[in-house]
Amino acid sequence: MRDIPANLGGHKLMITEPPAMKTRSVKQSDGSFTEELVVNNGVTMFAVELLVKEKPQPGRKAGKGEVIGVTLTADPGEGFEEGDYVELIDLVINPYRIDAEDGRVIAGIAFKAAGLKPVTRESARAA
Repeated sequence: MRDIPANLGGHKLMITEPPAMKTRSVKQSDGSFTEELVVNNGVTMFAVELLVKEKPQPGRKAGKGEVIGVTLTADPGEGFEEGDYVELIDLVINPYRIDAEDGRVIAGIAFKAAGLKPVTRESARAA
């Protein structure tokens, strides 16, 4: 199954690495690696790292949180900096499995969103 909708409404999301164009390493015939932009259907992808932490609940302590990487399917625009609180627009998760050449199986989930929406620190605390 692809593009499973996800809802992080009960969580605070803080930028730990600002959005940047997404790149990948490509092995060349001579064994060296080069970086290339990740493009999907002619659109350059962006990447952002976020600290995802549960919002405080009465009578319950929030956990420490997790840092996740999210692929953005569009340029998020200017003004997103480390420490800013954001919401993800149209977040989906995609499970993946890669059978590596050395016999290892690499599996996990990837996060993808259409963009970012700024949230004020006050509204992030209050919600």
